[in-house]
Amino acid sequence: MASWRRSPWFWMVVLFGVLLALMAVAPPERTLGENIRTVYLHGAWVWAALAAFLVAGGVGVAALALRKPRWHAWSRAWGRTGLLLWVTYLPLSLWAMQTNWNGLYLAEPRWRLGLIYAVTGLLLQVGLAFFPASWASAANALYITALLWSLAHTEQVMHPPSPMLRGGSWAIHLTFVVAVALMLGIAWQITRLWMRLEQDGE
Repeated sequence: MASWRRSPWFWMVVLFGVLLALMAVAPPERTLGENIRTVYLHGAWVWAALAAFLVAGGVGVAALALRKPRWHAWSRAWGRTGLLLWVTYLPLSLWAMQTNWNGLYLAEPRWRLGLIYAVTGLLLQVGLAFFPASWASAANALYITALLWSLAHTEQVMHPPSPMLRGGSWAIHLTFVVAVALMLGIAWQITRLWMRLEQDGE
C-alpha cells in the first residue's frame, strides 16, 4: 500500500470530507429546520472529545496497574486528542447557539463548564509535557472522572440531554450516529499523529 494511504493526515482529510458531505445532506428537523446541522456537528464533536478522554483515562489506569510504559504514551496521546476536540468544540457551540437561538447565551451552564474544563485541560496538558508519561496516565483518569461528575451535576438550561437521540426520526438518529463514528475516526487519526510526535521526540 502506498505510504500516503497509511498517513493519518490522508485519512483525516477523507473522514472530514465525508463528514462535511454528510452535514450537507443531513435531514432537517421540524422545529430547527436545516439549522439542526450545526447541532449534529456540535454534538458529534463533543461526544468524540468525551470518548477520547475516556480512552485516555482507561488506558492510563490500565498502564499504571499493569506497568505498561507504552500504554502511558497512548494515554497521553488520547488525552491530548480529547483536549484538542474539546477546545475546538467551543466555537462550534457558539455557532450552534447563533444559528438556533439567534444569539449567544454565554451564561448557559454547560457552555461555561466546557470553557472551564478547556482552560483547565490546556494548563494540565502543558504542565504534563514536562513530566514522565506515567503522570499523564494518572492525570487523565482524574480529569475525565471530574469532567463526567461535573456534567452530571450541572444544570441544563436550553440544553436537553442527548437531544439527537431523543424523539425525532430514525433518519436524524442515524445521521447523528454516523457523524459520531466519523468523528471517532478523526480522533483516532489525531491520536496517531500525537504518537508519531512522541516517537520522534524519543
